[in-house]
Amino acid sequence: MTDFSLDLNEDQIQIQKWVHDFAEGVVRPAAHEWDEREETPWPIIEEAAKIGLYSFDFLVQAFGDPTGLLMPVVNEELCWGDAGITLAILGSTLAVAGIAANGTPEQLFEWAPQCYGTPDDIKLGAFCVSEPDAGSDVSALKTRAVYDEANDEWVINGTKSWITNGGIAHTHVVVASVVPELGSRGQASFVVPEGTPGLSMGQKFKKMGIRASHTAEVIFDDCRVPGRCLLGGKEKLDERLARAREGKKSTSQAAMATFEATRPAVGAQALGIARAAYEYALDYSKERKTFSRPIAEHQGIAFKLADMKTRIDAARLLVWRASWMGATKKPFLAGEGSMSKLFAGETAVWVTEQAIQIMGGYGYVREHPVERWHRDSKIYTIFEGTSEIQRLVIARAVTGLHIR
Repeated sequence: MTDFSLDLNEDQIQIQKWVHDFAEGVVRPAAHEWDEREETPWPIIEEAAKIGLYSFDFLVQAFGDPTGLLMPVVNEELCWGDAGITLAILGSTLAVAGIAANGTPEQLFEWAPQCYGTPDDIKLGAFCVSEPDAGSDVSALKTRAVYDEANDEWVINGTKSWITNGGIAHTHVVVASVVPELGSRGQASFVVPEGTPGLSMGQKFKKMGIRASHTAEVIFDDCRVPGRCLLGGKEKLDERLARAREGKKSTSQAAMATFEATRPAVGAQALGIARAAYEYALDYSKERKTFSRPIAEHQGIAFKLADMKTRIDAARLLVWRASWMGATKKPFLAGEGSMSKLFAGETAVWVTEQAIQIMGGYGYVREHPVERWHRDSKIYTIFEGTSEIQRLVIARAVTGLHIR
């Protein structure tokens, strides 16, 4: 087992600097424009693809890091630049995580590269779970997949909501109910390839934050996909359904297997936003003067900065621990993955609010980026499991009780 260490190795440090330079030189200067436009920043994704940052090969390298720390480092540095653009660049990662968590190795290496394409022909991936009436309650999904044995096809019907890259992605990974009476244990994941008839985009959402990231409904209307698009295969699904019918314990569920793998990385994104706001407020407080002295010399401001820095560092420790545990296959016994996402998300909201308070009126106007960072931060207490759901996971883990 790889020992846990807070010291990044030379390769990790070099990649951290490489990503930070991209965030500083390309992402941050473009952030305000794409936030105002509320459109997918294709030119930025193209730049990321040219240098190899937006690619399946880089994702394999990041996820393959034996310490587990490279992926959160990359997420933090990119979000330090801008969260909306980061999600536009990394949104396809969630689709790949869905394939990796539920599919066979052959399916991963067939479909995952198609979520990225090439620098000359960029593609996007989307992971479709949430529905208009089923967000935190994954067991309530109504999207249905029915097997047509005569044609070895699955027929998918339903509507997914709040989907990153939804409808514009070239590869959609969708979680659907196969046996509704079994709840979440009767669900499976499917790849819906580009150009599949019956797949369309519903409404595109206009959001408070992360506005450079495309979020929309995805509609499946008698959408037929070949049998090989069932992640994990029919035999594995039948075995899992048989165990569920017999009341035996299930090793994984289609949606939750993906979320468990991605929550620490999402926490790292929130961490990047918080760090950006803290650094900006720190610099401002050293330059801005009141009563003939920098406002950082006033305890009211200095103590805010101290608390901001403390919470950011504590969040990073939780994120790194959970990432290391995931990479080394160490079991989450107390909801460590949820702890990291919960604390980092709420830290981002709190830190960005304090940054606005430190800057006063200047923090509230769009001339400065802290108001955008505050808007961006709020989603990290909502998507990929709300703060309330994270607390539920943690509470169940530490008590051993089925808390509702």
